[in-house]
Amino acid sequence: MKKATLVGEILPESDEAAEVLVVSLESAEARRAAFAARAADTSLAWRFFDACTGPAPDMVIDEAAIRRNKGRPMSKGEIGCYASHFSIWQDLIARGVRQAIILEDDTVVDWAYLEPLARTDLHAEGIDYLRLYAKRPTWQRVVRRDFLQHSRTIVELVGLAYGTQGYAITLDGARTLVEHCRTVRRPIDDAMDRSWSHGLPNLALYPAPILEAAIVSDIGNSRFGPKSDPLYHSMKQRAWRHIERARMRMLKARRLLER
Repeated sequence: MKKATLVGEILPESDEAAEVLVVSLESAEARRAAFAARAADTSLAWRFFDACTGPAPDMVIDEAAIRRNKGRPMSKGEIGCYASHFSIWQDLIARGVRQAIILEDDTVVDWAYLEPLARTDLHAEGIDYLRLYAKRPTWQRVVRRDFLQHSRTIVELVGLAYGTQGYAITLDGARTLVEHCRTVRRPIDDAMDRSWSHGLPNLALYPAPILEAAIVSDIGNSRFGPKSDPLYHSMKQRAWRHIERARMRMLKARRLLER
């Protein structure tokens, strides 16, 4: 298959391409086969990472904080998703991997774009975390235009965009997120989005170079139920949410002033 021609910035390449890890349950044979078929023509080396089904070592689950923040306990699937990404970051740090691209097995990937992205030294470009997909729109500002391809833009998101379908991360980015996410207080994508808390800019590509396939989620739909837990509705927690929104607005204001 002929590869698309990329016209944009010529950026310095890293010494080796980023590792590409695809999070997938070991038992998900059909999903793995479908992903492998879609990735048949890429020149990038990639491998499946067996998704966790329970907490990872060094993760501390704060049940009360989860209930305060989400109005319910986290599901087994959410815990497994959290542990999977946390374990990947731990492994990258332990092995000193300079950068990696993390995908989930229900994604449709623009490999023609990811190939040069994987070979770009992202840390040298000031990019330690780069979303490849987001589930919902939120406030954003343009950071960089024509990144590796004409009309492909890097934006900074401030707010909750959700989703862990795909992202690139450097060693420094992994270190930041491991430290911030060691204690589980909310689902992993919720924690990763909180740039006003952990300090790692929530950068994303627009348009996104991956799509989420229309496949039933392994996490389940219980997370979309009503927030009925009394801890969520306490006066203290309501005050905390006001403070969080204020911190988010302050970050937006700082970014506008930086223009």
